[in-house]
Amino acid sequence: MTINRRIFLGSTVAITTSLCAPAVLTAQGRPQVVVVGGGAGGATAARYIANDSQGAVDVTLIEPTRAYYTCFFSNLYLGGFRDYESLGHSYGTLAADYGINVVHDWAIAVDRDTKTVRLAGGGSVPYDRLVLSPGIDFIEDSVPGWSLAAQNAMPHAYKAGSQTQLLRAQIAAMPEGGTFAMVAPPNPYRCPPGPYERVSMVAHMLRETNPTARILIADPKESFSKQALFEDGWERHYPGMIQRIGPDFGGGSVEVDAQAMTLSIDGQVENVDVCNVIPAQRAGSIAFAAGITDGDWVPVSAYDMSSRADPEIYVLGDSAAQGAMPKSGFSANSQAKVAANAILAALTDARAFPARFSNTCWSLIDTDDGIKVGATYAASDEGIVSVDSFVSQLDETAELRAQTYRESIDWYTAITSDMFG
Repeated sequence: MTINRRIFLGSTVAITTSLCAPAVLTAQGRPQVVVVGGGAGGATAARYIANDSQGAVDVTLIEPTRAYYTCFFSNLYLGGFRDYESLGHSYGTLAADYGINVVHDWAIAVDRDTKTVRLAGGGSVPYDRLVLSPGIDFIEDSVPGWSLAAQNAMPHAYKAGSQTQLLRAQIAAMPEGGTFAMVAPPNPYRCPPGPYERVSMVAHMLRETNPTARILIADPKESFSKQALFEDGWERHYPGMIQRIGPDFGGGSVEVDAQAMTLSIDGQVENVDVCNVIPAQRAGSIAFAAGITDGDWVPVSAYDMSSRADPEIYVLGDSAAQGAMPKSGFSANSQAKVAANAILAALTDARAFPARFSNTCWSLIDTDDGIKVGATYAASDEGIVSVDSFVSQLDETAELRAQTYRESIDWYTAITSDMFG
């Protein structure tokens, strides 16, 4: 149930290129493409450039982690529908089968004049085109009382990995009848339905292990993605367990105290047992180091995902301010293919195709109760624009909902194969 005041009083990969720029050759005779960030955007771009260039372009992928854990589908781990290991993927195939130079280090600076990326380990990597796909960083102090120093007490779990494991362990250890609280993020943020699928998965887990527990959502937004579908599902599967406080009743005026484990909503203090704080977000830090942001995100051309500040740098996925596409793994994967084609057209004799994009976001509410929303998109001078869209309906049959969930499982297998080979 969503509560507002009226009702109450009555959550790095970079490659650069330009379609009109001539090929730039290095002393070794081949153009150098550097991708920063090994997620849905970066890994896909690196693989497509390396594969489609057939050795004509050298590709370096810079990614600090040796195993990538997908943020998409991590909620299903919280709900007990997937094991943690199924979310992890290595870069071995990209190196062994595609000849990509995988460097496990942090990219900390970009010198656009000398076209080099500096690494935390002390080295640097030259590029002719750079692709940045670093995901998100959090805006400190966007939730008063919360900072990265408090993330172990109040995990965000919005970068998958150890945070996801920590949050699941905290939920499992809740006392009988305890309170799980979520501070949902303001727009724009990674994966618009993600916080509400998470609530569904937490509710599924608690219904099985702690049925008298309650879930409290403090939300600064008037509405959220697939809201009617989620709220209908919550009433059917978890009646009385979930309470959402919207901005009309203080959902946008929130403070936390990680030491005392309290959540204050519009001045009213709640004692909580687990608090999942998903802060406001912005582009990954390497985009700021490159000097190409507008303050929070990176404006890009919808035609090839190149930075409006530097057409030889491409920005994919969550960090990009590109128009109508949501920040999602599917979006980043789709944008990566457009950027890869543009880069190869600039550096080789490859043909440049018109930019086309697509996205679907699946969510699981309960066992075999899957829903989705999606669209196809095209490029315009103003940004990426929606061409057509679809969304699950409230009156769908149980079999259609189960089919939607199975479809999402097939998509996960397909996209991770597309990313990592």
